[in-house]
Amino acid sequence: MPAVDKLLLEEALQDSPQTRSLLSVFEEDAGTLTDYTNQLLQAMQRVYGAQNEMCLATQQLSKQLLAYEKQNFALGKGDEEVISTLHYFSKVVDELNVLHTELARQLADTMVLHIIQFREKDLTEVSTLKDLFGLASNEHDLSMAKYSRLPKKKENEKVKTEVVKEVAAARRKQHLSSLQYYCALNALQYRKRIAMMEPMMGFAHGQINFFKKGAEMFSKSMDSLLSSTADMIQSIQVELEAEAEKMRVSQQELLSLDESVYTPDFDVAAPQINRNLIQKAGYLNLRNKTGLVTTTWERLYFFTQGGNLMCQPRGAVAGGLIQDLDNCSVMAVDCEDRRYCFQITTPNGKSGITLQAESRKENDEWICAINNISRQIYLTDNPEAVAIKLNQTALEAVTPITSFGKKHESMCPSQNLRSSETENDKIVSKATARVPEAEQLIAPGTPIQFDIVLPATEFLDQNRGSRRTNPFGETEDATFPEAEDSLLQQMFIVRFLGSMAVKTDSTCDVIYEAMRQVLAARAIHNIFRTTESHLMVTSQSLRLIDPQTQVTRANFELTSVTQFAAHQENKRLVGFVVRVPEATGEESLSTYIFESNSEGEKICYAINLGKEIIEVQKDPEALAQLMLSIPLTNDGKFVLLNDQPDDNDGSSSENRGAESEA
Repeated sequence: MPAVDKLLLEEALQDSPQTRSLLSVFEEDAGTLTDYTNQLLQAMQRVYGAQNEMCLATQQLSKQLLAYEKQNFALGKGDEEVISTLHYFSKVVDELNVLHTELARQLADTMVLHIIQFREKDLTEVSTLKDLFGLASNEHDLSMAKYSRLPKKKENEKVKTEVVKEVAAARRKQHLSSLQYYCALNALQYRKRIAMMEPMMGFAHGQINFFKKGAEMFSKSMDSLLSSTADMIQSIQVELEAEAEKMRVSQQELLSLDESVYTPDFDVAAPQINRNLIQKAGYLNLRNKTGLVTTTWERLYFFTQGGNLMCQPRGAVAGGLIQDLDNCSVMAVDCEDRRYCFQITTPNGKSGITLQAESRKENDEWICAINNISRQIYLTDNPEAVAIKLNQTALEAVTPITSFGKKHESMCPSQNLRSSETENDKIVSKATARVPEAEQLIAPGTPIQFDIVLPATEFLDQNRGSRRTNPFGETEDATFPEAEDSLLQQMFIVRFLGSMAVKTDSTCDVIYEAMRQVLAARAIHNIFRTTESHLMVTSQSLRLIDPQTQVTRANFELTSVTQFAAHQENKRLVGFVVRVPEATGEESLSTYIFESNSEGEKICYAINLGKEIIEVQKDPEALAQLMLSIPLTNDGKFVLLNDQPDDNDGSSSENRGAESEA
């Protein structure tokens, strides 16, 4: 016999949309089988009814033949032969009536009864189990909804315990009902074959017995066919019994699992989190706005496919696109007093969707997986290895590094970009120098600041009540007059990643080490949110400006910038070292790390050009020579952008705004 499609009992607990989709196929098959069985039963009952009518008709015919003698015909003389002939025919009809009666009994017992039992027992059982499974699923959904609404207050531990027990009981009930339902549907694939052939077996046997007793009308070839059919039914019965035993054993094993599989968030104290995931799937609660202040939460099945987040409702054949994850950011958020919520933010800074996981482990793994996908790791040849390598920085950040040599091999300085020959000479000279130890660059345990806090005095100066904000986004701040007088004005869109104190500014290796520690610390603490700013490079300073309020968040004198470099592998990472005098008379060194929408080399080029302008401003001839080396537009302004457009900057209007003029 050909193989029979089956529902996997191991997937009953997960209850994924794929399993539900396959289940719908089995349910559709069962519904079609029910309709066909009803039609087949009507046809068989019609045959049985016709056979019963034949019995009654032959019985009535025999009586009528005998009644001929009792008729008082006025001209009945000479009817003795007719009467004797009719008596003979009456006996023949009586014998035929016996055969028809026996055939009707056989049809009732071997044909109609089997199909009725199949309909009333097997099909009714499947229908009942379907209703029980639906009730159990609804009860589980209600309990999960109640569990999802649990607040984070500690005084509600008793309520939490009761709700968790209710969820576990509902999940176990759904698991048990689904196992029974799946077993019944699997067994139905065998029983329907038997149910279709066994009644016809009885019909054929009854007809053969009828004709054999009457007149051997069937040949012996029919006997061999019936024999083979009987053997086939027997083999199917054996397979059914073996499969039923396997399903019974598998059901017992699945029901003997630990109660933790039914309890959500059972390992909240110390969950085992896999931070190297590049794909993830599971149920999440999606937050939907239904009004100005009202929201609803819908439990849906989410999965990642390439760089996309997909959603597949129950019963759907395929999933639909919810969010493009490339260059997105994700972070945990507090939302409506619900636990384990996180938000996905689009590359342009707009808030995307808010989701809720059912456990801390699921929440952290979803955040890590989306963060890995947003880096486009899935496009590499070996995404698993790349994800492990990137997340390994979390361990390296808390482990002292004894040698900085391997880090130095994959990086090169990005300063002094005035000419390719000068740059190559400096790279060679620095590569041949002694590689410093990590402890010589940054002191172990140095704290990292992940946001730029505006100083209080500067905040009051820029936001006092008498100040009027220009509606065209232009600043009236007179604190920085070089904005008009500066020979260089170049603006870039950047996102601040972190800053930390360093011990030296003699080498750009300190910037690379700071990049490594900042990214590692963000991975450890799941800090993925960044604030977008405008970095204005002039010939006097570096200004970090809020793009909406035009408030200057930070200002660095260009003369205090002693080192600056871009990452060689991640072209968008850039950093610089600032030397700031302290009140005690000493000087402190701090490194600032940014992620740019354009290449970091462009920012380094602008900073280097600004420092060169400072050096030659006292010499008019050198200044004129420097201006001649810079390409000019028709209106006489200096353009600092490369000839080749940046692939990642041409799609948004905000990025086009970064193309400022000198």
